Amino acid sequence: MDITQPLTLLGGLSPQQFMKRHWQRKPLLVRQAVPGFQPLLDRSELFELASREDVESRLVRQTHPGWDVRSGPFARRSLPALNQPDWTLLVQGVDLHDEAVHHLMQGFRFVPDARLDDLMISYASNGGGVGPHFDSYDVFLLQAHGKRRWRIGRQTDLSLRDDTPLKVLANFEPEEEYVLEPGDMLYLPPRYAHDGIAEGECMTYSIGFRSPKRGELAREVLQRLAEDADDLAGENLYRDASQPAVADPAAIPEGLHEFAADALQRVLNDPDALARVIGEALTDPKPQVWFEAASDEADVSAGVRLDRRTRMLHDERHIFINGEGFRAAGRDATLMRQLASLRVLGGRDVARLSAGARDLLTEWCEAGWLHPLPTGL
Repeated sequence: MDITQPLTLLGGLSPQQFMKRHWQRKPLLVRQAVPGFQPLLDRSELFELASREDVESRLVRQTHPGWDVRSGPFARRSLPALNQPDWTLLVQGVDLHDEAVHHLMQGFRFVPDARLDDLMISYASNGGGVGPHFDSYDVFLLQAHGKRRWRIGRQTDLSLRDDTPLKVLANFEPEEEYVLEPGDMLYLPPRYAHDGIAEGECMTYSIGFRSPKRGELAREVLQRLAEDADDLAGENLYRDASQPAVADPAAIPEGLHEFAADALQRVLNDPDALARVIGEALTDPKPQVWFEAASDEADVSAGVRLDRRTRMLHDERHIFINGEGFRAAGRDATLMRQLASLRVLGGRDVARLSAGARDLLTEWCEAGWLHPLPTGL
């Protein structure tokens, strides 16, 4: 993607301009961000997804003055009647289950893949919504079907109502109001309050981003580093030849504190190990994701493409895929980075890989992480 070229998706801004002017700063309304846009899944297909065990879904009904929330899966007969007002079906991670939705998300890859999370589809009957709220992450709200009225505002009072299972703002103060029609899109930075109400039947696509909490990321990194702690910190035994006799045997010796702190510092001070576990953590598939292993030995000679559920990233020294990290250098590293960036690698480029790298592609194909391209193209 040429990040300097203006995009219709961003209202004529280039990705470079958008990231500088709006990302995590201020909203952007784009009329006809996707001209003539039509839903990629119809209502019945979305309801079928919500009936599956491997799909995260929620049903939200406004009961005046509160809300009722249930988690899926939902059989069709358990959903309210279409003409019943004030209900919303939220289906998470639709990009994991539909190729066209996954393709739509590729248009937002001017933001790093490490931040891009998923696409949620909200289906609502007339009056449906989830109440005024704020998200802790950036979001693009693309109208797919019908109309939705959005009220938005910079909210300083983030206190929540205590009488509802949803995180609904207690004192919402909207500043602007827009009605979005199919193809229109609204970008909102984190913690920007918003309330969307369906005007008739409508569907809204929410493209959301990952914002790991500092503590969560630290815990994940430490857990992964702990697996290699013996190698990173060494196996030297604690020694205390200068330890004097003690009158208080229950007191922990200061030397043991220093020994433990030094061991931990040795683990954290290995930049290669730290980079590896961060990349592995960021590419870990979501809990509800699993891959179907190939039944036959894969032939990668014509090229490969990533499965839509596969997460693949890289840094200067590593390639990461679905929670696993590999050291890479030279031509192999260049071509593997190309695969991560373009999500496809042609046959000519596969032939330029080392035998070991081609073996990895074969293993990943057989695990269902990649798929061979058809021969003869």
